[in-house]
Amino acid sequence: MKKKNRIRQRPSNVFVIAALAAAITLAAAPGLARADTFGVQLGGGFGEHDVNKLDLGLVWDPGINWWEMGGWHFSLVGEAHVDYWHPGNGTSRHDVYTFGVQPMVRFIKSAGAVRPFIEAGAGVRGLSRVTIKDGYSMGTAFQFTEIVGVGAQFGGHQQYQAGFRFQHVSNAGIKEPNPGINFSQLYLQYNF
Repeated sequence: MKKKNRIRQRPSNVFVIAALAAAITLAAAPGLARADTFGVQLGGGFGEHDVNKLDLGLVWDPGINWWEMGGWHFSLVGEAHVDYWHPGNGTSRHDVYTFGVQPMVRFIKSAGAVRPFIEAGAGVRGLSRVTIKDGYSMGTAFQFTEIVGVGAQFGGHQQYQAGFRFQHVSNAGIKEPNPGINFSQLYLQYNF
């Protein structure tokens, strides 16, 4: 009887992100008490390599809250984004549009007129083109993104939100070149 050689593969980044999102969702299931909330987010920022961006996001808050402690709790929201990247200096510049989604986990104050939070998330982006300008290419149209930020929710019905985010976009080594790009961004959000 012959033994087959088996090659053990490490799980891909996509699998790890999906498993983490599923685990968070299952852990948060007891907090499904309130109705869904939807919001529109508008942001702008600057990035490395003289690339600026505008961002339009649609936000879905399904009311998944958990782990209340000391007047703060965790919350899970989903976001879909369309970005416009505009490179600055260079002889050959290409505007780029990105489309993507990511879940965001927030640690937010549970009550008060102003509710500060910290947030983090990871997701995927699709780029309309991989070459941004001379000598600067992202390698693939498929990219991953990681985001961390701070902000506050406020208003009579907590309908407004403002924040600052740091975002990293790269293809995680799927293909070379993989220079990645980092953005710093301010955003405003209105929740319906």
